[in-house]
Amino acid sequence: MRAIVSESAKEIAKEAPGAGILAFEPSDFETQHAQLHVSVLGEVLGEVPSKDEETLARCSLWWDDTPDYEQHRVGLIGHYAAANAPAAERLLAEAERRLRDAGCTITIGPMNGNTWRSYRFVTEAGSAPPFFLEPANPAEWPAQFVTAGFAPLASYFSALSTTFSEMDPRIAATEERLARSGVTIHAARSDLKTELAGIYAVSRVSFARNFLYTEISEADFAAMYQPILPVTKPELVFVAERAGQCVGYLFAIPDLAQARRGVPIDTFIVKTVAILPEEGLRGLGGLLVARAQQQGHHLGFRRCIHALMYENNVSMNISRHYASTMRKYTLYSKRLQ
Repeated sequence: MRAIVSESAKEIAKEAPGAGILAFEPSDFETQHAQLHVSVLGEVLGEVPSKDEETLARCSLWWDDTPDYEQHRVGLIGHYAAANAPAAERLLAEAERRLRDAGCTITIGPMNGNTWRSYRFVTEAGSAPPFFLEPANPAEWPAQFVTAGFAPLASYFSALSTTFSEMDPRIAATEERLARSGVTIHAARSDLKTELAGIYAVSRVSFARNFLYTEISEADFAAMYQPILPVTKPELVFVAERAGQCVGYLFAIPDLAQARRGVPIDTFIVKTVAILPEEGLRGLGGLLVARAQQQGHHLGFRRCIHALMYENNVSMNISRHYASTMRKYTLYSKRLQ
């Protein structure tokens, strides 16, 4: 096996033609700006020996504009895939060497550059099938990180609610209090693009305190949402305003993975809830979740997934009133110096 390294995924792809699902797809990286792409090439053993090399493992590395963590300079490992344990060992060793040479003192992964993009491994899969926009991975991949000396850094979970009629009894009082303070809630406009500016403004303030947060531009934020807007139901997106300004929102979307499995869509996913960190808005997140679940029931959905919540986030307190854990995820780290 040999590792090849390039700033261009296209250049790596030229060296490993026909590499299948482990090959980089250069179009995926145009907006993700990794500093390096690394692939491990080797012969694929079968009944007939082959002299052709194929990609056995690959990842991308980031060390510019990475999240703050303690006093470390953080390097990230993302776009991770490995066909077997020896290739994973070779890949992660090369990745660590490159990040150490770049001055990084800790590496975190899997994370595709920042927490706005795909990150985390599924580590407790449960019995429920994957849902739309959920990260997915073989069970071997987190084990490969652990074998390489990585340890869990943070845990996340998704939860499933099937009891739409059982609402938190405190919601009515919260709704009255917020209304008296001038907060109104409405479903998103049919043209969701017109809501993105307010949603972005709330997100960059609300998420600033989140673990491993890094800011992105409004243009990048809009580009991230553009692919899913055509399949989003505006009536499942709720916007809270006060004095004409967005102060919170909930973004939910049907579970299109069900349709891909050939079954009727009876589930929707609460993807994001964000509230400005102001005392007068206390309880707004719970109210938005309650509104979304009521609307989902009205639209004919029978299940709601509260997706990808950080274990130490306030969202966990909201979710536990309605839902039970269905899946767990882990983000890993390893000190390099």
